[in-house]
Amino acid sequence: MSAVGGPALPALGGRGPSYRVRVADALRAALIAGELRPGEVYSAPALAARFGVSATPVREALLDLAKEGLVDAVPNKGYRVTAVSERRLDEFTHVRALIEIPTTAALAATADPTALAALRPVADEIVAAAAAGDLIAYIDADQRFHLGLLALAGNAHLVEVVRDLRSRSRLYGLTALAEQGRLRASAEEHLELLDALLARDTEAVGEVMSRHLGHVRGLWAAP
Repeated sequence: MSAVGGPALPALGGRGPSYRVRVADALRAALIAGELRPGEVYSAPALAARFGVSATPVREALLDLAKEGLVDAVPNKGYRVTAVSERRLDEFTHVRALIEIPTTAALAATADPTALAALRPVADEIVAAAAAGDLIAYIDADQRFHLGLLALAGNAHLVEVVRDLRSRSRLYGLTALAEQGRLRASAEEHLELLDALLARDTEAVGEVMSRHLGHVRGLWAAP
């Protein structure tokens, strides 16, 4: 593990194949939120102790992340978090905007209100995580919300493209937002977005999504 202070990882005690998936998801969230810092080397046993699981599912999850290019193996030491350039972050956000803004706006006219309402508890999770300053829970709920929303468009490939782009993004500024008490205001945009969708207000949906994605490169990604 890096000598720098360890990440605030959630306890994931238990066993079974599902824990590999849960650990991998939590690691991705930690990477995005900046809890695992670029250039730092982390060992599977040390991360396993923080998750409250054996080293095996953590090691397997790290192998998955290495295949995705999110970490690099360092022989006899662990895995180093890969850095993401400013230019690459700009490219990721640009592609996401091209996909997510029009797709989400179109849902104002097509999405089943019941399906939209089912996402409100997830939006509430985002707000609760923001209030608690739990960045990993925030990222996890945020991803479930947006991917669940995009899934209503009926294009599974589109959802996977956005999932990959989100995994490769970094939101280092989340820590500062949480410390300043400003993360909750951003979290509440998810509720604002749902209200606009349920009101069938396409223009308002587009405005909220544009503003929301603007945070990704405007403030949230600032190192």
